[in-house]
Parts: sequence; C-alpha cells; structure tokens
Amino acid sequence: MRGTWRVAALLPLFLVALATVPFHASGQEAAPKAALPVLTTSAGQSADVNTVNAIMEQAGIKYDYCDVPTAAMLKSGVGLGGAKAKPGFHIESTTDLAKFKAGTPYRTVVFALGASLKGMGASGLTVETEVRRVTDLIQYCKQHKIFIVAVHAGGQSKRGAPGSDNEKMIDAVAPFADYILVAKDGNKDGRFTKIGQDKGIPVSQVDYALGMVGLITRLFE
Repeated sequence: MRGTWRVAALLPLFLVALATVPFHASGQEAAPKAALPVLTTSAGQSADVNTVNAIMEQAGIKYDYCDVPTAAMLKSGVGLGGAKAKPGFHIESTTDLAKFKAGTPYRTVVFALGASLKGMGASGLTVETEVRRVTDLIQYCKQHKIFIVAVHAGGQSKRGAPGSDNEKMIDAVAPFADYILVAKDGNKDGRFTKIGQDKGIPVSQVDYALGMVGLITRLFE
C-alpha cells in the first residue's frame, strides 16, 4: 500500500481516537531519543507494519521501509543497496536523500510486532525462518549500535498464549529493544511492562495505536 493511501485509510480512525479518547502514555518521561535515518520493518509479516508506517508519516518522519530486509541489506544503509520491490518483497523509501545520501548507515530500526502466517507465506517464510531473520537483524543492530524500537500496535488480536506465533515475534525483538511502544489493549497482562522492568527498557503505552504519533515525534526530535 502506498503511503498516501495508507494515511487516508487510517486518518479517520486517528481523528476519532483524538476526539473520544484521552491521551495516555506511561513512561514517556523516560523515553529516549533516536536518530535518523530510520528503517521500518515487520517482525512476523502482519499488516500492523502499515499502521506503524502511517504513524511515522503522521509524525512527519521520513523513512525507508522493507518487509523482509536481511542483515546484508541493512548494512547497505539508506536505499538498501538499490533493492527493488517484487512479489513477496516490498520496499518503499521516503528518506530525504538531500540529508542522507544512499548508503548512509541507518541509526534506528523500527520493528512492527505481529505474526501473520499468510504474510509470512507470501514472502516464502515460516515462523522459524522469520524468527531467524529478525534475530540476525537484531544482532546486527546491537553490533553496530543501531537504536531498536519495538512497536506493538495490533492490540489483543496480536497476542496469544506463550509459544504462539505472535509471542515468538515479541520474544525475538522486545527484550532487545531500546524503546517499546505498545497499545494498551495489547498489554492487558502487563507483558511489555514486565519486559521493560526486567531489561531496563523504557516502555510507553497509549490508549490507541495512533496515539503513538506524538511519542514518535518526540522520539526523533
């Protein structure tokens, strides 16, 4: 989905959230700062990455996006080495090339957490190979001091029992993140809060996913 269509589709929901739900974010005082350029991607290939990209756009943050980047592509920096979209492989770039020329190392990676067997199948992935791919990205980020943001925007529908596909994606990313953003409905059991407490990771919670716009804006100020 192209960026303008994505925002158009989600903007009414965003306006409803602003009009009817009081803004709430726990832990935002301790929220860290991230730097550009930034890559957004999916951990689990659910459609929630579209929500994350819409949040970035509403926040005015330019980014590169790829659904299934490898560590080698991440190493290529802005533009992902000139990779092109094809069936089962989506890529989009809005990064300001006047500020960050092609090949500039990424400073931040934003992961949208949420598993979709259909999405993984379309990309030729299984749960196991997706976890392995995401783990390789996390390791590269840690080795090269790239800031990791874990976003759980899917609410309760993208949760599950321990060991479920969704929980495996959370396990692969959240404990290694530098910052966690979560919609309240996806944190009813306090799982993300506990991860933050155990690992010393700042966690911000909002009533609705698109309430993350302000937090993302501040994150990249």
